Amino acid sequence: MTGGLTGRVGLGTDLHRLVRGRRFLLAGVELPAGRGELGHSDGDVLAHAVCDAVLGAAALGDVGSLFPPSDPAWKDADSMGLLRLAFGMAKREGWRVGNLDCVVACESPKILPFRDEIRRSLADALEVPLDRVFVKGKTGEGLGAVGRGKAVEAIAVCLLERDL
Repeated sequence: MTGGLTGRVGLGTDLHRLVRGRRFLLAGVELPAGRGELGHSDGDVLAHAVCDAVLGAAALGDVGSLFPPSDPAWKDADSMGLLRLAFGMAKREGWRVGNLDCVVACESPKILPFRDEIRRSLADALEVPLDRVFVKGKTGEGLGAVGRGKAVEAIAVCLLERDL
């Protein structure tokens, strides 16, 4: 058999506490909010989840092992830059993104007004057309740290494909 396509699915999740004095970032897009994600890097919860989804699908590690919070080199790092590095690793192995589907759970701000900008940012970083990336906003319905407005969580599923 010649030709053909193979694919792998990766799942990424991340959860960050919300604190005053930090920017609220999703895929590098700053949303207006009174609090932002606490993290060693810029805290971009969505970029981190997508990073893990891409790295997991390619079996190349995870964001914490490649860019550990114990390493001062990653202090205040641009998480979209980390995503580009992770995707570059997968690309060198012959992988390309088939599609990416994400959920962001937070009480505020609302995701919908910023969704297209967030999708464009991810599509650009992953070098795919916009129609291969989707992002949905959800709330915590008053439950847990997300529901009480104390945290934001992101989940990402990524299909990577390559030719056989």
